[in-house]
Amino acid sequence: MGAVPKTKVSRHRRGNRRQHQRLDAPTLVPCPRCGQLKRAHYVCKSCGVYRGRQVIELKREPEED
Repeated sequence: MGAVPKTKVSRHRRGNRRQHQRLDAPTLVPCPRCGQLKRAHYVCKSCGVYRGRQVIELKREPEED
């Protein structure tokens, strides 16, 4: 026979055991070049710059006159 608990585990005790499993919102910091919020240590999605270097060439939509 497998392991069987002797007593019921309360919702509070069960919740305390699962405390570390919650989801946290990512920390956002402003991009030093364009000012948009981005994740720390990630390439900026709006300007394509990481640590002062242009690492992604973003496609520009053609401007209409």
